[in-house]
Amino acid sequence: MELIRESAATHPHYILISQIRQLLSRDWQVEFKHVFREGIVAADFLASLGHSLSVGEHTITTPYPTLNHLLLYDVMGIQTPRFVLNNVAIYMYKT
Repeated sequence: MELIRESAATHPHYILISQIRQLLSRDWQVEFKHVFREGIVAADFLASLGHSLSVGEHTITTPYPTLNHLLLYDVMGIQTPRFVLNNVAIYMYKT
C-alpha cells in the first residue's frame, strides 16, 4: 500500500504502480484487505512465480500441477501452515 501511495518516479516498478493508480482513479469502489499468504496460497504461488519471469504480461496455458492443488485448498478454505526458521518462511503443501 505504501508503494501505491508514496512511490517516486525513480522506483524500479513505477510504471506498474502508475497503472495501478490509474485503475484506482476510475469511478468504482475498491477495497484493499490484507490476507496472510497462508490464507490465499494460490495467489502467493503465482506471485512467487512472477519474480522469476521477465516484466510484462504472461499467460499460463497449461496449469501447474502444484497450482491445481493450491486452488483447491483456497476454494475449500484450507490454510497451509507456515514455519519460520531463522527468519525464513517455509511453506508446507502437497505437490
